[in-house]
Amino acid sequence: MVRNRGLERLVEGATPLPGGMTLYIKPGPDGKSVGDCPFAHFVRMVLAEKNLEYDLIPCTPDNKPNWLIEEYGGIMPALRHRKECYVDSEVIAQYLDFFFVEPELSPGKGKGGEDNMAKATEAVEGFFPAMAKYIKYRSNGDEEDMVRRSVLEERLQALEDHLSDALRMTSSGEGEVGGPYIVGNGKQFTLLDCSLAPKLYALDVCLTEVKGWSTDELQSKYPHVRKYMNALFERPSFQTTVEYGKETVVWGWTSDH
Repeated sequence: MVRNRGLERLVEGATPLPGGMTLYIKPGPDGKSVGDCPFAHFVRMVLAEKNLEYDLIPCTPDNKPNWLIEEYGGIMPALRHRKECYVDSEVIAQYLDFFFVEPELSPGKGKGGEDNMAKATEAVEGFFPAMAKYIKYRSNGDEEDMVRRSVLEERLQALEDHLSDALRMTSSGEGEVGGPYIVGNGKQFTLLDCSLAPKLYALDVCLTEVKGWSTDELQSKYPHVRKYMNALFERPSFQTTVEYGKETVVWGWTSDH
């Protein structure tokens, strides 16, 4: 076998089949329920979009399988597919999209698809680190907090501009516009949307519950971002996998664990 960033593939290139999947994830505060990890949720959304069955096992440091610790450093989320294991959420998502094609969650091949994905990826570059630094900072309203907030707002504005520009570019005829998603004309739901949905959910919760933003502040400053978030949260693959509530999100982002 050849191992690549936690992705093992048979040298002879055997095509994997559905079934035999187990996903190991971070647990909630009780050590048993589903935790708030956005990377695990990302993977679960991809699995839901592909209609793939799997077993879900929340793991504390005390009950992780020995093989996961010894061979992969205990990294989660970890998808075990029969004898193979994948421990990077991006690698897992790409693996699932490559071998289980329907529905395809990558833009079409060719210059147009690649350019559209590059533009969307650039629009969200640095967003999650800026979000994490701001939310995890404990003192609200001091000088350092305001600096971190400013960085996050810059990244939110970049996303707002991208979504606004995409809306304008896809307008044609008698008001026909593209879809609500982030890549290209927004009509194709992609891996990038799957990746962003849990992160934006955590942002939505923490801005009000942790950082004291008013409930309509995001809407008033970033209306296209708010509309995009709503579209993601209404997606069935999000609805069926968001088993953790606001309390778990706040616990995950504010507790030392």
